[in-house]
Amino acid sequence: MKKKNAKFWIAVALALCLISSVGASIAQTAGGKIQYHDVTLVGDSGHELDALLLIPENATPENPAPAIVCSHGWYNNREMQDLNYVEYARRGFVVMSISMYGHGDSEAIPSGTWWEDQNNANGLYDAVKYVSRLNVVDASRIGVTGHSNGALASREAVLQDEEGLIAAALLVSNDAVYTKDDVLYNMFGSRDAAIVACQYDEFFHRVAQPDGSRSAPRDYIHQTTAQSFLHFGKDPAGLEKRESYTFYTEEVDGQQAIRAIFNPPITHPWAHFSKGVVENSVEFFDKALDAPVKLAHSDQIWQIKAAFNGLGLVGFMMFAIYLAIALCDTKFFAAVKGKGPAEPLPAPAGNGKLWFYGGSILSVLFSLAWYSFSYKWCNANRPAFLPQAATFYIGVWTVMCGLFTLLVLFVSYRCYSKANGLNLRERGVTIGGARLWKTILLSLVVVVASYAIVFVSDWLFLTDYRLWCFATLRAFSPSLISIILRYLPFWLVYYIALSVATNGFNFVKLGKDGWGSTILQMFFVFIGPEIFIAAQLIPFFTTGHMLCETTPIGASITAIWMYPIVLILPLAVFVCSKIYRATKNPYIGGIIMALLACTMSVTNTLTLG
Repeated sequence: MKKKNAKFWIAVALALCLISSVGASIAQTAGGKIQYHDVTLVGDSGHELDALLLIPENATPENPAPAIVCSHGWYNNREMQDLNYVEYARRGFVVMSISMYGHGDSEAIPSGTWWEDQNNANGLYDAVKYVSRLNVVDASRIGVTGHSNGALASREAVLQDEEGLIAAALLVSNDAVYTKDDVLYNMFGSRDAAIVACQYDEFFHRVAQPDGSRSAPRDYIHQTTAQSFLHFGKDPAGLEKRESYTFYTEEVDGQQAIRAIFNPPITHPWAHFSKGVVENSVEFFDKALDAPVKLAHSDQIWQIKAAFNGLGLVGFMMFAIYLAIALCDTKFFAAVKGKGPAEPLPAPAGNGKLWFYGGSILSVLFSLAWYSFSYKWCNANRPAFLPQAATFYIGVWTVMCGLFTLLVLFVSYRCYSKANGLNLRERGVTIGGARLWKTILLSLVVVVASYAIVFVSDWLFLTDYRLWCFATLRAFSPSLISIILRYLPFWLVYYIALSVATNGFNFVKLGKDGWGSTILQMFFVFIGPEIFIAAQLIPFFTTGHMLCETTPIGASITAIWMYPIVLILPLAVFVCSKIYRATKNPYIGGIIMALLACTMSVTNTLTLG
């Protein structure tokens, strides 16, 4: 790789990032028709809340508009509601999308206190009170909605709403409260309310059956809970059966109220990336709050924003790769490069095939076994020093996979590779101290410079780089840096081991220029997570119940936590291979990917107070 080529690709990467930021900004502001604000406020609960506030041009003090407050689910942040806030604002609603306490840059509050009344529904009711005081908001028409635990926050806000500020509520991928003192009742009173009940929701919409089992979520619409909700809290026995995708109205306390259930055949996380769910959502709030701007429910542009956000991910990774390569050609960092070009080893033959393929297969099996059975142990043994439960579980699995990879490499080297001419120094595996510290410094410079692009995008355009729940690169509070450093060793062990294995040991003559071996390594790190996800979802779609419901394999959340890994691990193999081929140094790519993966994990989840 010549220096001028690296510079060219850096320029292309920066152009992609700029296009991403401008395009996403145009989409989320409807071409400048919506004011888009980054808001930090201290709510009535006394805690600091991080939010996005969207004010469309039709909302003025002379003509106040209805408002909607929305929230993400557990382990996410405010931007995960972009499909909703983009479409609500286009329809003339003032919208506030919050990061619940402990998420994003909102204040972390003591664990277990989120739903206590003084914390105002984990911040969502704080946001309701805030928007009710804006002079551009019609305080008699405020709605709340959220996905998963954001729906729980919406539900809790309704239960706390003695002031009557909330006029409508949409719960996405969570349940209402159906009973009070073991009697069916109408928790929403005269408010309009609807539920999006996914037929394959990993967590909700199950009902205890007489035989002790629980119903499948795809049967929710037939259960007493759903029917009572549609009958405004009445016992549905003897009443006509009500259907999904139908709006039912009834007079409650002198007001006409709406009830509806939407029942899409999708999974829990897919609800916040679904065109159909958005159609149901905007239709409900139009009926409940009377949208000031009338658009067809199918008229949606949030997908354009998502596409531009995804383009930013591509530009970001290109920038990181080629900046690392370009820096290696500078005088200061030249020492990190190995001597001569990085050539693939001979294709495995004879017993070499057994070591080559067998080691990879064993690593897949180990990763599956550890991930499947360690969830409860991690929950019970997380030290307080590590305040993110999800990151701890993934981190422990990550470091154990890294240690197992190192064990496989050690055994294969002692038993086969050394005798067959593998030279660790020539492959870049053995590295001197002076070269190592410059390698670490170079990797840090690359990651800091790459994330600087993300912060500039946030500062200038209020955009970030993300694709659904696969990967999210966002600007974050400096307070999270100390947490990143605490978890970083977990990721360093694995990603360095991965790069050493991929490039020092398994970069062989398969396919053109050895890329066949790289693609094969990408497959092996991809297939383990895919098998785990499939093991949970195939029974779910065929029987209505996940594997974890009938066996001790995994938990409802663990398959979802695999989704980012499906993308990140093959990407890591590719990134490490690209950098190794230009530098003959397997540690650069490993350290860069460890820093990036750890940062993404820490900055996009729940921090326990």
